[in-house]
Amino acid sequence: MARRIKETPVLKGRDAGKFLAEINKAKNVKPSPEVLNEIKKNYEKLKDIATF
Repeated sequence: MARRIKETPVLKGRDAGKFLAEINKAKNVKPSPEVLNEIKKNYEKLKDIATF
């Protein structure tokens, strides 16, 4: 039988501050045009083979 999954602990103090700082830093990062083109190319491939 599977074991229960423990609840995720709540971040407090310095850990919470570090987490929020990392999240805010990541919000401002924009992917490069090369990465965007690769994503679009992969999307088109998947769209061509997908049937719904």
